[in-house]
Amino acid sequence: MRLALALLALLIAAPLSAASERGVDPSEETMHTVKAGETLGGVASRAVVPRVLIIEANGLKAPYKLHAGQQLVIPRRRSVTVKPGDTGFGIAYEYGVPWSDIAIANGLDPKAALKSGKVLAIPTLSKLPADASTPPVASPAPKSSPIPRPSIGEPATGYDAPIFNWPAPGEVLRPYSQRWVKSAHDGIDIAGAEGSAVRAARAGRVIFAGLESRRFGNLVVVDHGKGWHTAYAKLQKVTIKLGDKVRMGERVGLIGHTGETPRTELHFELRHDGRPVDPEDYLPEGGPN
Repeated sequence: MRLALALLALLIAAPLSAASERGVDPSEETMHTVKAGETLGGVASRAVVPRVLIIEANGLKAPYKLHAGQQLVIPRRRSVTVKPGDTGFGIAYEYGVPWSDIAIANGLDPKAALKSGKVLAIPTLSKLPADASTPPVASPAPKSSPIPRPSIGEPATGYDAPIFNWPAPGEVLRPYSQRWVKSAHDGIDIAGAEGSAVRAARAGRVIFAGLESRRFGNLVVVDHGKGWHTAYAKLQKVTIKLGDKVRMGERVGLIGHTGETPRTELHFELRHDGRPVDPEDYLPEGGPN
């Protein structure tokens, strides 16, 4: 009996040790890459998440067999306490989940004002097909694609998503990284002199222009249609108004250091259907000029 228990302990500990070597705690993962031999029950047990929630979050079908390399969303119950000045828009942008989904999950009227002190549950957004190896957020031509990424002003031939222009010249100080990575970053940070112009990456309509109190500081968000939005954050000053229609290249603000940032920079995000995607996949190759 003791020998059986010892062998069972070794079998359970082995995957945990492997995860520890990678510096990943299975009980904190939000995205898990399946290893050879892993089962759904084993992943659920180590992640400390009910099996049914993993099935629902990933759209898995019976008999729920996994394959090596498959990526699974691990749905964590997240919550946020509303602070004075918070808006549904700001909370939705911080967590990368549409405000309508958050409101539904909490039984709220999406148009009603938020009450300070209320605790909101943040639902898991992603649902991946059972055979997915990477999350399907959008489908640009990848950076390794034989289709050349266009220069500014060139048509977006060969792409099934729009191409955007760089919002400001400058070095990319911090690139995009996906939400299940420890150093997750929903956009890119571009260096620039304080007060220099920030320009619309594509034509669209302004759906937010003002102070976002949680971490973005002065923020502009432009709706480009078909689920595409760009966000320009940490601005010194917003130079357009809510509801304005902007042209590609039109100034929307000035580079600054408002919000949560230790330096002067532009934080730029691109989202499709509420999900952050890597802006550099949709921007002209070679960086801003």
